[in-house]
Amino acid sequence: MAGHFSEFGMLPEVVKGIEDIGWLLPTDIQAEAIPLILGGGDVLMAAETGSGKTGAFCLPVIQIVYENLVTFKGGKKSTNVNTKGKWEMSKFDRDPSFAISEDGLLCQAREQKQWQGARSNYGVSKGNYYYEATVTDEGLCRIGFSTDSAVLDVGIDGESYGFGGTGKKSHKKQFDTYGKPFGKDDVLGCYLNLEFGTIKYSKNGQDFGRAFVIDENLYERAFFASVTLKNAELKFNFGDTPFAYPPSSDYVGLSQAKDKVVSKKLSGPTKFTNICSPAALIMEPSRELATQTHDQISLFKKYMPDPKLKNVVLVGGQNSREQLYQLEKGVDIVTGTPGKIDDFVSTGKLKLDQVRFLVFDEVDGLLAQNQGKLIETLYQQCPKMSSDGKRLQLVVCSATLHNFDVKKLAQKIMHYPTWIDLKGQDSVPDTVHHVVCHVDPKEDTAWHFLKPKIRTDAVHAKDDTHPSSGSAESFSEGVKILKGEYVIKAIRHHKMDQGIIFCRTKLDCDNLERYLNSRSNGNELSCVCLHGDRNPKERTGNLEAFKNKSARFLICTDVAARGLDIKGVPFVINVTLPDEKANYVHRIGRVGRADRMGLALSLVSTCREKVWYHKCESRGRNCNNTRLLDKGGCTIWYDEKRYYAEIEEHLGETISQVKRDMVVPVNEFDGKVVYGEKRKQRGSNFSYHTAELQPAVKELAALEKQVQLSYLQFVQDWHLATS
Repeated sequence: MAGHFSEFGMLPEVVKGIEDIGWLLPTDIQAEAIPLILGGGDVLMAAETGSGKTGAFCLPVIQIVYENLVTFKGGKKSTNVNTKGKWEMSKFDRDPSFAISEDGLLCQAREQKQWQGARSNYGVSKGNYYYEATVTDEGLCRIGFSTDSAVLDVGIDGESYGFGGTGKKSHKKQFDTYGKPFGKDDVLGCYLNLEFGTIKYSKNGQDFGRAFVIDENLYERAFFASVTLKNAELKFNFGDTPFAYPPSSDYVGLSQAKDKVVSKKLSGPTKFTNICSPAALIMEPSRELATQTHDQISLFKKYMPDPKLKNVVLVGGQNSREQLYQLEKGVDIVTGTPGKIDDFVSTGKLKLDQVRFLVFDEVDGLLAQNQGKLIETLYQQCPKMSSDGKRLQLVVCSATLHNFDVKKLAQKIMHYPTWIDLKGQDSVPDTVHHVVCHVDPKEDTAWHFLKPKIRTDAVHAKDDTHPSSGSAESFSEGVKILKGEYVIKAIRHHKMDQGIIFCRTKLDCDNLERYLNSRSNGNELSCVCLHGDRNPKERTGNLEAFKNKSARFLICTDVAARGLDIKGVPFVINVTLPDEKANYVHRIGRVGRADRMGLALSLVSTCREKVWYHKCESRGRNCNNTRLLDKGGCTIWYDEKRYYAEIEEHLGETISQVKRDMVVPVNEFDGKVVYGEKRKQRGSNFSYHTAELQPAVKELAALEKQVQLSYLQFVQDWHLATS
């Protein structure tokens, strides 16, 4: 069993905040993740909603951000700042996306389009010096010397001199052929002769001769080792270890310089500021989940001493002026949704130059919203190494780690992440009874008469859907109509008092809400919607109405429901099967929690259904292009039978079927459970247990008697045969 939170080294004030909300012991995911994140590593984790996943990343992020804030506010210098004279590349005098290893020698920049540069922490103003740089990966690089007031892109201005991988030297943006091109595994020698004011380079020991004569106006200035990279990696040797190609006796390694000049930026920022630039950025796929995470952070930090951590939530539908005001006052942790974060970052109102943590929660949901590009953009804008030499940390949470897109993203942006998979391969808990009901518009013709009463998604507005036509479009329309009626049948037959109903699109949600309200007797079918087109106040009110059971049913899309931890829900209805297998498990996992029994019913069409699939710029707003996607439209044919087969194959089981009367087949659930209540522990009821085992005990007694009689008969026959 996991130990107490204090055993992880959590601050007492944080532990007090945790205990205030009733958490006595860490959950499994918290016990696994918190020590890893506190240790500085990237973590990729999968766990069910309600497993304490939010606390698993929020708690260590809060602690590390706070400790960092205390360090800078108190005027302390990081123990990683070089004060002992060792030559290395400066972790302060560098571009934001330029990463430097702990020893200050291995440099990396993974920007694809922009050059990223850095300078050494010390410089020299007299003498003749040499250093080596080994190219350790493919990419573009320039190395050389510059003053500490030059631009970091070496060779571009009048105070820097560079030599690039294309075999050209550069100064003041003047690129001239010099030496030979170089690439991976090549060792470059860089020579600075301040006696005669010259600079030259070599490749693998081959001296290319003089490259530059230093401008006279720079004679009294100090020069620093400099490099600029574009999607490349390079390692320096200033002479603390033997050179691969030692210079002539006229030159010594930079590390042997007796009169060295301290970089103006060696000590880092003199004043810590976090205005408009947080230390941690957490992105969630929905407003509700972003607000939940923000609220939990506020609870966790409740008792923390000064300096106070400031956290802000950025979601749509709120006053942007107020959000900007909070940012400008200074912020440490920002939680938000993709659209809002993108708005603030792209307009320069939210800077990422001090971000130490990036957290992408429910990343499979973010990728489903086509946010992969934004995730990579945010990652690229964050410094890969902080000013005190700490690597940018990423925490990625997903419903499943087996998703190809999640794995691909992790490979792109994460640094040797530790995988925590407490879900493993998808499976259905034994507290969940999941069944399917086939919707066959050819067999069930009730839709002929219901057609005028039910509003559908208008995808067939230009099609012939008259029942007598027998067209694929007419049966598709029939499916849409029947599904609304089947939802009502299921609710009434099982006397559902609370449930979540999943629809494929926001329009489907609106139409079903309208239909249920029109057919409701009193509170019987009372329902609310949760999706992105509802304003934040309405969404918050609807969610609260469902939680306090003033509304019985919550109708929502996958994205809107992602991450919401609503306890004790006994029923789930899938109006349309998801096209992602993992989403099926994610949906039906909403029931059967906390050892309570749950029923998940999926409506599966026997024929293809024509549905919206918007690729237009408006993403569906005011779009009525009902042509198929391959004909320039915004619709596709949706094949639920195929998705149903894929789900069964994925789970390795056959899902039970119910007919349209919604009667659940007799099995181990029948008559022994009440959906929404805890299952009976048979072992705790002695009389029930005895009655249950009695037939088996009688059968075993009869078998035992038969075996003994057979043995006695065998012994008797053996004695007769041998006498």
